[in-house]
Amino acid sequence: MDSQNSGINIFMNTVGGKWKCLILFFLSQKSMRTKEFYERIPAITQKVLTDQLKQLERDGIVRREVFKEVPPKVEYSLTELGRSFVPVLNTMCEWGNTYAVGRDIDREEQICCNHK
Repeated sequence: MDSQNSGINIFMNTVGGKWKCLILFFLSQKSMRTKEFYERIPAITQKVLTDQLKQLERDGIVRREVFKEVPPKVEYSLTELGRSFVPVLNTMCEWGNTYAVGRDIDREEQICCNHK
């Protein structure tokens, strides 16, 4: 078996990395503009956010919509394929919350899981 084509490698190449799952998690709540990502993920740089969004768009998971306004408005949302990833995000969120409780890790808040 070619390990490069295994499901886990395909998964990690598509949504792995430091920020992609968090970007997708926030998009599972609502469509967002670039500014909103910076408010929710203050540690992310402009270059990294732009690169991650372009990769997710290229892979068919995120849709970029440009509104013809002055100034131009750009909004990101999940595609149908992206929405199919929401149950995975919910499972990851639940696991993280359970892990934090079991390990007595301080959290600013309980992140609500089970987005649609």
